[in-house]
Amino acid sequence: MDRPAPMLVYKRLRKHFGFRDWWPGDSDFEVVVGALLTQQTTWKNVEKAIANLKAANSLSIDSIAAMDIRKLERLIRPSGYYRQKAGRLRDLCIKIKKRHGSLENLLELEKDELRKELLSYNGIGKETADSIILYAAEKPTFVIDAYTKRAMHRINPAIGAEIGYEELRGYFEERIENKAELYNDFHAQFVELGKRYCTSTKPLCTECPLKGVCHFGMSKIIIGL
Repeated sequence: MDRPAPMLVYKRLRKHFGFRDWWPGDSDFEVVVGALLTQQTTWKNVEKAIANLKAANSLSIDSIAAMDIRKLERLIRPSGYYRQKAGRLRDLCIKIKKRHGSLENLLELEKDELRKELLSYNGIGKETADSIILYAAEKPTFVIDAYTKRAMHRINPAIGAEIGYEELRGYFEERIENKAELYNDFHAQFVELGKRYCTSTKPLCTECPLKGVCHFGMSKIIIGL
């Protein structure tokens, strides 16, 4: 079968799910905190940790930078790996204040410079850095996560399951318009697809909005699985 263009995939998903209005957060700093805490856990757990920080009136870069590490661990405990994440989060806040004075100054850096800076911080990998760049700084970089990799490998088997992060990011950025709003919603569509239909164990191919354009789904339907 033909390999569907990325924008065809996006239009199918957008028609089915509607505009996703993602990433949730009342401030750029909340987005940054969420991007770090969501590593290796569900978003529901992140929401609990952020709610704890808000209830303690501590969801600010100044508060976290000055906070006792044990208190921070207690507040973000619902997010899992809380000792590791507390150290990384406080260290991030301290370094941002020291190097840039404020989060706003950091986010104003040119995109490539901002990405390089974020990747220099302990605990921030490519997905977390790109999430901050796209959702907090509102600069166009395509976020690649497990949902996106799994879906794209199934949609187009020429995209191997072990494709590298940068290679798949480049695949999208070379083929669709370089707009933060588009990248934002496209990533959110993949998240919703992965949660509802394109699951890791029992994908719901016959109900999927990409039925008819996904190689994996067509194969399952043809052989009656």
